[in-house]
Amino acid sequence: MIKSEIQLGVVEAKFADIIWENEPISSSELVKISATELKWKRTTTHTVLRRLCDKGLFQNENGIVSKCISRDDFYSKQSRKYVDTVFNGSLPAFIASFTKDNSISKDDVAKIKKLINDAKEV
Repeated sequence: MIKSEIQLGVVEAKFADIIWENEPISSSELVKISATELKWKRTTTHTVLRRLCDKGLFQNENGIVSKCISRDDFYSKQSRKYVDTVFNGSLPAFIASFTKDNSISKDDVAKIKKLINDAKEV
């Protein structure tokens, strides 16, 4: 079961990305990748993995680690929670804040328009 209030620190997020990019992956292979990319020892890898499994992001069954939720779904929920919390659920308020001191390229404007058109309520 995926817990609704999942928070990841920067290091946990990097580790989660490694899993999402390689899953399903054996825990022994995950230890090797973590040693190379994060400079972690085996115990650190297993501790953080257990924490992420407890949070409902991944499962470790018989030494094979796989996702319980996709990376896209996880970050989509995190983004929605951020907009709900900081901008009272107002996507226009978020966009106004995001673009206040930054210009948006024509390409990004076109992509955003397409997303809005695809998401219109019927």
